[in-house]
Amino acid sequence: MNIFVGNLTPNIVAEDLRKAFSEFGEIISAKVIIDSATGVSRGFGFVEMADFNSAQDAIDNLDFSYFQGSIISVKEAKPTAKPGNKGYGNNAGGARPLKPKTFPRPGGYKPGGYSKPGGESTGGYNNKNY
Repeated sequence: MNIFVGNLTPNIVAEDLRKAFSEFGEIISAKVIIDSATGVSRGFGFVEMADFNSAQDAIDNLDFSYFQGSIISVKEAKPTAKPGNKGYGNNAGGARPLKPKTFPRPGGYKPGGYSKPGGESTGGYNNKNY
């Protein structure tokens, strides 16, 4: 089970998380998320535990506990959608499905621009009313 650990102080490293969670069971991985621009911790990390019951025990015991200078938030990590994978309908590749083009366009093409009822121009490149 993957566990989210939030509100970490900037000096906490993955080994600190590994030590804290190892009391409850086998740790598969532990990582603290680092900001690529600054090289500083973003204040959260993830711990993956081998056993579901051990992970639940760790969540129950460590959530809202004091850990190296701050009260941490510990909960089950939820998967998120990856950027570019918006999943429109059956198209999970990220791009929106194309709408068919209709030609000629409704209203037709007007070289002088489109105008509102009463002759008032809506603007555009051909509009002389700057």
